[in-house]
Amino acid sequence: MKLNRTYLFIGLSSAALIIVLIIQVNWILQTAKMKEELFNEKANMVLAKTAEALSLDKQTCKNMEKCVGLNERRKIDSLFNHYMKLYNIKISYFFDVKPMALGNSSGLSFSPPSGQPGCYQTCLPERGSSAIGPMELKLVFPDAEEFIMAEMGIPFITSVILILVVLVMFWRTVLSLLKEKKISEHTTEFLNNMTHEFKTPLTNIALAGKMMVKDSNIKQENKLKHYSGIILEENEKLRLQVEQVLSMTALERGEIPLQKTEVDVHQLINDSLKCISVQIENKQGHVSLKLGAEKFGILGDKTHLTNAMCNLIDNAIKYSKDKPELIIETLNNPQNLIVFVSDNGIGIDEKYHAKVFDKFFRVPTGDVHNVKGFGLGLAYVKKIIELHGGTIELVSERGNGTIFTIALPYV
Repeated sequence: MKLNRTYLFIGLSSAALIIVLIIQVNWILQTAKMKEELFNEKANMVLAKTAEALSLDKQTCKNMEKCVGLNERRKIDSLFNHYMKLYNIKISYFFDVKPMALGNSSGLSFSPPSGQPGCYQTCLPERGSSAIGPMELKLVFPDAEEFIMAEMGIPFITSVILILVVLVMFWRTVLSLLKEKKISEHTTEFLNNMTHEFKTPLTNIALAGKMMVKDSNIKQENKLKHYSGIILEENEKLRLQVEQVLSMTALERGEIPLQKTEVDVHQLINDSLKCISVQIENKQGHVSLKLGAEKFGILGDKTHLTNAMCNLIDNAIKYSKDKPELIIETLNNPQNLIVFVSDNGIGIDEKYHAKVFDKFFRVPTGDVHNVKGFGLGLAYVKKIIELHGGTIELVSERGNGTIFTIALPYV
């Protein structure tokens, strides 16, 4: 089975991105661990230097053997301040000095951080006959974790930003690829349909021309009129198809300015029905008008609005089951004139509702060329309605017809 290259590329890119993200997150965690270890080392050095300085201060030690007073605490605090500045630790702290159990340790000894984060302790050596025994010196940093994160600062924030940028750019690239793929598929389908649609009238014109040249009875008026009629009819089909493509392209580029005047929508509906009456008669169809709107004047381009209405009616006829039954209804709401165009056609599956207004999209019917067209009709209708400040929506089920609802603002 041949793999779809686009989805294969997306899959491989996604896997690579996930691996990069895992590596990046692991690097951040490792950096945080290293920062924590470095902080622990600095904190233990501060504690060791302070304990060493205290052990060398005989007078302070002698005083502490009796009791730990205010002067001793000030001495210890000044030592902590000095060594913290030396090791560049700028964080709030507190300390405690208290007797510890006899025989627990002697001399300088350090314990690893206890269960409390940011807590470091050591034992001060016992000198002479102490009344209270060996002393335990404890140093606590209540904001140690926040300090470590702050130390990471720039690398951490930069990593997070880069990860977010990579994610956004990756998904934008994926969406662009899918969009380009969709456009490519629609363009291919459009070209196939265009080739077929142009081939039929060109073939008919060529056949009619050959018959006019070869037919010995061409001088008969009815024969001449028949072949000429075929040529003119097929030529008109070609002209309309080319005009539809060019009009849609020009509208997309904004090259066709709308000539807005006050338009009577009821009259516009009747004019549209006259233009397409031949198709309705050929299919023995019927149109019911329920023009109940009391306010039916809008500001718009009559030509383009008429073309849009003709497109909707033409679609209703082309996709009818047997005899087309159309209902065109108007009514008012406080802000808009509402126009309903409903039919008894084959309907549209719900999964295609969001796509029917896309350029080149045609609802699959089982026979690609069963219904003529390029898939531009409804895209043109939506564009025209939106340029008039209105909206168009549809309600449809497969096999139960379709209802288009158009809302246009008043004059």
